[in-house]
Amino acid sequence: MGRSGILAGAEQVEPARGEPESATVAQAAVASAHGAEAVLRRPDGTIVPLPPALTRLVAASLRELSAGHAVTVLPSESMLTPAEVGELLGLSRPFVSRLLDAGEIPSERLPRSRHRRVRLSDVLVFHARRESRRQGRRIVAEAVAEAGIPY
Repeated sequence: MGRSGILAGAEQVEPARGEPESATVAQAAVASAHGAEAVLRRPDGTIVPLPPALTRLVAASLRELSAGHAVTVLPSESMLTPAEVGELLGLSRPFVSRLLDAGEIPSERLPRSRHRRVRLSDVLVFHARRESRRQGRRIVAEAVAEAGIPY
């Protein structure tokens, strides 16, 4: 993905050499201070308290960075094209278009155009719903196999 499209307006952080280890140390410190206030110390010594939402974002980012994964921060109100939705979900653009046509993922048509835009927050809701169903099917399949029921 380039800086246009999905990543336009996004902040992407790739862990550099040695950073996953230091992120693991920071992650442990955040986890052990559950409920504690996180702060930012400025170079002049001024301390700025971080809001709880930002603290959760930092904790989630630390988990991913400590695993060696890149982290991308993108506003959930970002508007995506069907092709970008497909890229994000690992689905083809035609399949995404069928999902949009069926109302599985809400979309908006651009004025006087046949082009559509999809809110990232709606894509994330769809993805969570899809993963929940996938997990449910996995649990049922395991229970059937465990019971020795042929299917």
